[in-house]
Amino acid sequence: MPDTSDSSSAKPQKRGRPGRPEGTGDNASERILDAAEEEFALTGYAGTSLRTIADKAAVTQALISYYFGSKYELYEAVFIRRGRQVSDERMARLQALQAEGREIGAEELVRAFLEPTMAQRATEGGRRFLRLQARLHTEPAEISYKLRKDAYDASTRAYVEMLQRMFPDMPARDLFWRVALMVGAYMYIFSDSHRLEELSQDICNPEDAEEVIAELTAFVTGGILAPPTTLP
Repeated sequence: MPDTSDSSSAKPQKRGRPGRPEGTGDNASERILDAAEEEFALTGYAGTSLRTIADKAAVTQALISYYFGSKYELYEAVFIRRGRQVSDERMARLQALQAEGREIGAEELVRAFLEPTMAQRATEGGRRFLRLQARLHTEPAEISYKLRKDAYDASTRAYVEMLQRMFPDMPARDLFWRVALMVGAYMYIFSDSHRLEELSQDICNPEDAEEVIAELTAFVTGGILAPPTTLP
């Protein structure tokens, strides 16, 4: 089991060890994070070694330990770096909608939730992160649960609470299900599995940002607006 002691900040932490090894360069910590993001996304937590990350980042393993401590703490820093960015942008968009002082539509709320993740696809680093995020769901619970909670719980709950205000007659159970299914839908589409292109014989284009967000928004909005389930 990895060491999951609290180190939620994505910024490199100097661990109180002897001074930084020489010859590392000012951007060494970012190179480490980028290299680790690529390797963790490619081979998963267990399949990635600090030696491989060090070689890719052109640093020593000692420098990785200096900045990030353990392998798990590095994994945590990698995930939180962009996960918190997505979460913060979701909160900013939600607050901007609320500040307008008008009735918020389901479609625009869905877009406010989805678009920060969609924006990650515009950069190479963001795409790496989305692959890492998709893989996180296959990692053991002791690795994945804390990271998802730290990165996303506050913003996701804020959207559920907004939906509860928008649809006061909808059972909370249904709303939590529908938000969870929204997350599942975008996770699949953003996973770069190429399954959709194969299935549709290239009629669908997951590389077209406008097509993706339009289809996802329509699908999720329809689900949110569906009548409550009849389960007891």
